[in-house]
Amino acid sequence: QVHLVESGGGLVQTGESLRLSCAGSGIVFDRNSLAWYRQAPEKVRELVASISSDGRTNYVDSVKGRFTISRDDAKNTVYLHMNSLKPEDTAVYYCNLGFSRPMSGWGQGTQVTVSS
Repeated sequence: QVHLVESGGGLVQTGESLRLSCAGSGIVFDRNSLAWYRQAPEKVRELVASISSDGRTNYVDSVKGRFTISRDDAKNTVYLHMNSLKPEDTAVYYCNLGFSRPMSGWGQGTQVTVSS
């Protein structure tokens, strides 16, 4: 059974940075695309960034140039480096398998709050 655990969220001010981590078990990461999603209050969950098994990446327009997704397959971990954070980045962030759509169940997520 796939188990994904997100961490690294917190409360930061506008312009600051955070690095989110997602550790997986029950699956071998290096054979899979991985992605980060987020869900803000009263909004639908959206795909933020994804990375394929060969390193190809994709980002939603609103985070391009500010967020970077990376992976460490030896640690079965995917990261989301978030710079120049804005209040509109406030959301619960989740990781999942798949490049363009979720392929597994959801973890508990990690809360990111950006104050203005």
